[in-house]
Amino acid sequence: MAFRLSGIDPAPFRALFDLDDDALSRLGARRCIADRDFGYPCRVSLEDAQPGAELLLLPYRHQPADSPYRASGPVFVRRDATPRVLAPGVVPPYVTRRLMSLRAYDAAHMMVDATVCEGDEVAAGLGRMFDDGAVAYVHLHNARRGCFSCVAHRA
Repeated sequence: MAFRLSGIDPAPFRALFDLDDDALSRLGARRCIADRDFGYPCRVSLEDAQPGAELLLLPYRHQPADSPYRASGPVFVRRDATPRVLAPGVVPPYVTRRLMSLRAYDAAHMMVDATVCEGDEVAAGLGRMFDDGAVAYVHLHNARRGCFSCVAHRA
């Protein structure tokens, strides 16, 4: 089954980059500068930020559905990040370099399956999950830190 990974919409975050650090702190957010080429995964571009890039670390409601699985957690968003459009079946290094948790949900936003796998096994794991017709979408999380990474839909 073909799937497509997608990041989050950057629009709600753009104006936040103009806030000072105190205002960000009141929102539970923090400005940071990437100091290495791995460890600052931008949830918009689905790429790790390069050293020197400005990012915000802030809470994000990745599962806004009215279900018991409603959830939020911390995400990095890079300044001026552009949403990345991936071809069906493509899993970028942003994912393949990490241990991932895959959480499958049905149309009622109830979790119907979950697994943890190495990043280079994500494509196969998503394929197996989408073989189940009840699966509407899958959330990917960084397993070690637990942060939301991206979402997969049927392509």
